[in-house]
Amino acid sequence: MIRNFSDHAANERTFLAWVRTAIAVMAFGFLVAKFNLFLKIAAQTLAGAHGHVIAVRGGRFGDVAGLALIVAGTAMVAMAAIRFIRTGRAIDSPEQCADNARADLTLSALILVLGISLVLYVSHVLWSGL
Repeated sequence: MIRNFSDHAANERTFLAWVRTAIAVMAFGFLVAKFNLFLKIAAQTLAGAHGHVIAVRGGRFGDVAGLALIVAGTAMVAMAAIRFIRTGRAIDSPEQCADNARADLTLSALILVLGISLVLYVSHVLWSGL
């Protein structure tokens, strides 16, 4: 029988939740970047068919935001792995140790800023397009 099995199982569930969240963040970043590419290709196709140029606003922001979300998701996986190993060692250690959540909070703040930026970007594009 594994000593402190329930604690190790909870640690593993937390690790898997972080990985699932990271995959979702990376997929969202991929979606943002690819949708931006889709808009560029659609604008070029429509310009070729009708002869006038259609401007796609904020193209660079969509690319940067998509890439930043993919990088943030990748960082989440790395942080989850480090946290999983540290927590596993802390569970087996007889001494008490404090958990440092500074990296978790920094990554959360980064994703919050990216989310707010995407909301502002999309609302700007929608309002200026009306």
